[in-house]
Amino acid sequence: MYICIFVCFVSKAVHIEIVSDLTSEAFIAILKRFSGRRGKCAKLYSDNGKTFVGANLEIKGLLKLVKEPDEKLSGFLSAEGIEWKFIPPRVPSFGGLWEAAVKSAKYHLKRIVGRSNLTYEEFLTVCIQIEGFLNSTPLFPLSSSADDLNALTPAHFLIGRSMNSIIENNFTDLNESVLKRWQRVTRLVQLIWNKWHRGYLSELQQRSKWQFQKKNVKVGDLVVLIEDNMPTFKWPLGRVTKIYSGNETLIRVVNVKTQNGEYKRAISRVCLLPMPV
Repeated sequence: MYICIFVCFVSKAVHIEIVSDLTSEAFIAILKRFSGRRGKCAKLYSDNGKTFVGANLEIKGLLKLVKEPDEKLSGFLSAEGIEWKFIPPRVPSFGGLWEAAVKSAKYHLKRIVGRSNLTYEEFLTVCIQIEGFLNSTPLFPLSSSADDLNALTPAHFLIGRSMNSIIENNFTDLNESVLKRWQRVTRLVQLIWNKWHRGYLSELQQRSKWQFQKKNVKVGDLVVLIEDNMPTFKWPLGRVTKIYSGNETLIRVVNVKTQNGEYKRAISRVCLLPMPV
């Protein structure tokens, strides 16, 4: 089985499809499923293929498919009014948006799922859960109001609100051998969430390192609190209500108002959400 990942350039929304092979028929089926659930797109962008050097025969087959589409694929794209564009050679940064999504999904699937013997339905469940993780990511504050504790996410563009998940027990600390099959799948999903959640918050912190005065938070900023063992799709958000400065006016501690009350947190335990440009 293969995975096809679509990423919206505007909303950063992610859509994942599972496909059985790399034929034109299979890709057309993917586009039909994608269009049926998300709407038809006017343009498709993909790698120009230079990054596939040294890849296996299957990937080389996919490269040939997208660079030299056969009559079936060409006819389908033309009839649907879909334009396929390729990024310039030797400029991988042009595809950074989808490459980041591919890297994130691939890394955690290989590391956590590994050689787990999953059925098609189980693998599909894991992939769609990863899709949900990526679409639950807080991007920007929804407003500048001090009373608004909500952040804009890719899910808002897809379903009009933030993502929610089914409440389940935490199976991450249990031995896999004592779990039922569906519980093992849930455990895999929870392990992927824990690692991806921590990784994303770490990346977010790198964008606003607290050591630098120019990146200091201020009262009214919307932040994500770094908490351990958060349930899937849960992002604890809060507004900064007070700041405590240390030497050289660098902020060390902040008070944060959340839906559950107001807390004092070290600046290293909060992540500042960027404001939209």
